[in-house]
Amino acid sequence: MHDPPRILAVDDTPENLEILRMRLEANGYEVVTAADGEEALAKVRDVKPDLILLDIMMPKLDGISVVRLLKQDISLQSIPVILVTAKADTRDVIEGLDAGGDDYLTKPFEHKALLARVRSMLRQKALHDTVEAQARSLQDQAAQLAAWNQSLEQKVAEQVTEIERMARLRRYLPAQVADLIVATGNGDALLQSHRREVTVVFCDLRGFTAFAETAEPEEVMTVLGEYHSCLGEQITRHEGTLERFVGDGIVVIFNDPLPCAGHTERAVSMAVAMRDAIDEHSERWRKRGYVLGFGIGIDRGHATIGQIGFDQRSDYAVIGTVPNHAARLCEEAKSRQILVSQRVFGAVEPLIESIPVGELTLKGFHRPMPAYEIVRWLGPSW
Repeated sequence: MHDPPRILAVDDTPENLEILRMRLEANGYEVVTAADGEEALAKVRDVKPDLILLDIMMPKLDGISVVRLLKQDISLQSIPVILVTAKADTRDVIEGLDAGGDDYLTKPFEHKALLARVRSMLRQKALHDTVEAQARSLQDQAAQLAAWNQSLEQKVAEQVTEIERMARLRRYLPAQVADLIVATGNGDALLQSHRREVTVVFCDLRGFTAFAETAEPEEVMTVLGEYHSCLGEQITRHEGTLERFVGDGIVVIFNDPLPCAGHTERAVSMAVAMRDAIDEHSERWRKRGYVLGFGIGIDRGHATIGQIGFDQRSDYAVIGTVPNHAARLCEEAKSRQILVSQRVFGAVEPLIESIPVGELTLKGFHRPMPAYEIVRWLGPSW
């Protein structure tokens, strides 16, 4: 609706148009006039009136023909039309209403009747415009909601994919490493086979085989759960990478898949923290009749690292002399003993209290290897 409402008056008699214009403008309406049906159609398309007062009997194009044309045009058919006729014959009125007219007046018309009909039609037009605006708004909201739903579905799918990817990474990476790989998006590159200097920690329980042979399966799993939980806290705190579980054995890597400053220092600090944490569990196990000790071996050097496996299952593994050396040192370690290689000792010597063990003949190595026992960690804690 225009403000003020815009009315198109159509009549081929100038005097009638002037009367209509004066009466309507006096009541606050904007009035546009046309002298015949063809001009009326042109004015309707040009000014988009809110109401049309349309004489039926006109030259060129009569009012009924104008109504039919208006109602055939989707953009114009909502404009109400009051038909004006000088004839008393109701057939003109009926034909005009059948053609699509909304109301009618008979000339000469009374001023109050004219204004009443105009106000009634304008109320209907205002209501129609309101409903149409609400329908458009609902359509816009529906389209926006559909777009949001599509966007939400896409985001949910992406998040599910991300969660699944994170779950796969968390099987063998510390949480902070998995988070960084997902955030940077280069996890595939980080986990491809490559060579890097790393520190490898191998640890297991002393006496576990004998314990597993005599204890009930439930007892074995309970001990393993306590053991893994205890060591897992230290691995996470020192930002190590859990490479694998081997029964009661655990392999932890430092400096891969992401570089880690002071990786050997972190490894030794973690080993001491593990030993001290397991001491508390060992005492409880002893009271339950379980004789279990804990030993650790550590080596440093270059190794080949990356994913191994097949389509349905893959693991993150370290291959080479370094993990083998750490495993053999762990085999030699007595309960509560942490044995390290010469390279590890050289990297952390100022930060530890140690005891030389001498040269050890280790399985798989052709010559004796020097080893050192870590008694106490003197460096910073993580």
